[in-house]
Order: sequence, then C-alpha cells, then structure tokens
Amino acid sequence: MGNQENDEKKLEYISAREGIHLKNPHHIPVANSIQEANDLYHWAQEDKEALSDYGPVWELVEDLPARLEALSKAEALWQTQWHDRQQRSQEWNELSQLAYDLRNRLLVDFRYAFRNHPALLKPLKSSERRKSHPKMIQDLNDLSVLGRANRQLLEAIRFDMSLLEKAAQTSVEMSALLAKTTTSRMELGSAKTKRDQAYTYLKDAVDEIRRTGRYVFRRNKVRYRGYISDHLRQTKIRQARKLKEEQEPSQSSQKGG
Repeated sequence: MGNQENDEKKLEYISAREGIHLKNPHHIPVANSIQEANDLYHWAQEDKEALSDYGPVWELVEDLPARLEALSKAEALWQTQWHDRQQRSQEWNELSQLAYDLRNRLLVDFRYAFRNHPALLKPLKSSERRKSHPKMIQDLNDLSVLGRANRQLLEAIRFDMSLLEKAAQTSVEMSALLAKTTTSRMELGSAKTKRDQAYTYLKDAVDEIRRTGRYVFRRNKVRYRGYISDHLRQTKIRQARKLKEEQEPSQSSQKGG
C-alpha cells in the first residue's frame, strides 16, 4: 500500500471517530505525546518477539509512525488556525471599536440635525436599540443613506459630509471582516476536532502498547520502564514534592505548639 493511500485510510478512520468520546491532550503537550510515542516505537523494537505473543499489539507498534504523522499534521493545522483566529480577533477588536465610535458619532449629530423632524428621528431610535455586531454594520450603511437624503439639514449644523462615505465604506469593510472572523472561528473548531481525533487515534495505540509492555515485563525493571510515560512520571514526582513542601510547614507548627 502506498503512503498516500495509507494516509487516506488513516484520515478516513480518524474522521469516523466523531461519534465516540474524543480525548484531548490537556494533561500533556502534543509535542511531548509525539516524542514519547516515537520513543516507545523505537524502544519496542527490541521487544518484538515478546510483544508479538500478546494479541495484535505488535501491529499497533508498526502502525505508530503513521499515527504519529497524522497527529503531527493535525496539530500543525490546528496551530495555524489558532494563530489565524487570534489575529482575526485582535483585528476585529481594534477596528470594531472605531466602527462603533463612528456610528455613535453619527447618531449624536443626526439627533441634533433632525431634532425638529420626528419622522427622521424614528429610524435613529431603532439604531440605538441595536446591540449586535451585524446590526452595527447595518446601522452604518443605513445612517449613510439617511444622511445623504437629508444633506441640507446636516450642512446646516456644519456636519462633516465625508463621514457619510466613511460610514458606507466602513460598513462594507466590517461586514467582510466579521465574515472572516466567523469563518476563522469555525475553521479553528474543525481543526481542533481533527487534532483531537488524531490524538485519540495515537493515544489508543500507545496506551495499549504500554499496558501490554508493563504486563510482559512486570518482572524486568529495565524493560518495564520503557512502557511508562516519562512526562506523567515527572509530573507525579513534582506533585508529590509540592505536597510534601506544603505539609512541612504545618507539621513544623504542630511540633512547635
């Protein structure tokens, strides 16, 4: 089977896992998971004969490189989408504030210019009640149209007429930016799902290989250690050390008392 065909089958398998409970690397960085799985693959090579006697576990060992590659690619895509989402969000936060300020300025000027024209004040009240981003974007366009239709009233208060064109242009630009921001959020969600699917796919194999390895080599301390997550082992050591440090002051105070 060629690499491309093999990759396609892996992706099909990963996609089919949407209906099951997906695991996510909340307790260990993906980079560590990938490295530890790679370490496990090379460590297990010496134990091929022993592991082959215990079900299909050796097939999982041989499949690790493909699963590693699937997770590596999925993680890279998720990271790319995450950074894009951060950039889009920052851009939206900065520009949307300016857009809201422009809309509010127009509302203030229009209320004064149209103060003696109740029919023209009515659409302004509607704009004031709108709170969502899409409504703000529509308001800018509506106010631009309303202002152009009542130029004389605006000119009478020395209103800056260039703001009407600016409002229309801002409405178009913010609509496009909001669409990109929404799309980036959806793409990020999709990328995360695929990353978690690939992580689950790898972790299932790693967990089974480790369980089998620890059982097979339960009386061999040297080989046994290769089937334990070093990251989790170090984490437990740090947690135990921290707990001990927290308990020592209380124990010292009890002795002193």
